Amino acid sequence: MGKHFAVRKTVTSVHVAAISARSSHGTLLVGALRIPCALGRHGRTWLKREGDGKTPRGTLKLRRLHFRADRLMRLRSALGMDPLRQRDGWCDAAGDRNYNRPVALPYRAGHEALWRIDNVYDVLGILAWNERPRRRHGGSAIFFHLTERDCRGTAGCIAIAPSDMRKLLPLLSRRTIFNVR
Repeated sequence: MGKHFAVRKTVTSVHVAAISARSSHGTLLVGALRIPCALGRHGRTWLKREGDGKTPRGTLKLRRLHFRADRLMRLRSALGMDPLRQRDGWCDAAGDRNYNRPVALPYRAGHEALWRIDNVYDVLGILAWNERPRRRHGGSAIFFHLTERDCRGTAGCIAIAPSDMRKLLPLLSRRTIFNVR
């Protein structure tokens, strides 16, 4: 008789529920898991604008996962994980042709460096937002990442504690979507 291994199922839907429309605190609902999360410091919105500090409502597909290989090892996800590089950035300059796209640093237009001193982007999920077509000033860089120690609101991203991220990563796949309501 062969050995049987437990197969861990992946999830297709992560529901994001906030305490209130303007709250920067919420909960990720993933099957039986209830995971506290940080949302945009000004709550959620149906009409996302660049720099508004709000998490967009809607369905956000998880596109890619990245991690800091110099800090974290043995992370697994059915989606796969790519190591971040020191030159990785994300363009947030609404007038630039690479707005809301990854860029290599140094970059001439406004951007965010993904290789950070703090640990917030040690695990970084790219969520599909304002991709096709891209609306200028429609919001960029909606990420799924780690919370800061004080668990304060984000610039519009969804963030969870490192211990919760370790639990959730193996459940994430190419089919996973975040439903923000």
